[in-house]
Amino acid sequence: MKAKARKPKKIRMKTKKTFAKRVKISGSGKMMTSHNYISHFAANKSHKQKMHLRKPTEANHTDYKRDKQLLQG
Repeated sequence: MKAKARKPKKIRMKTKKTFAKRVKISGSGKMMTSHNYISHFAANKSHKQKMHLRKPTEANHTDYKRDKQLLQG
């Protein structure tokens, strides 16, 4: 009688919690993140510019593959 060959365990990557706190997934699956440059030198920015920076924006599509890996887990 032969001994059963064991399957190697799948290594699961943990979710990077610091990144998960900065990104939210929208209902359609897009990664939403907040804008940069909101508070630094805010006195020099117009009210309109600061107003638009408050709203979330879609994460950059060039980093999308890496960002998805950071959230898996």
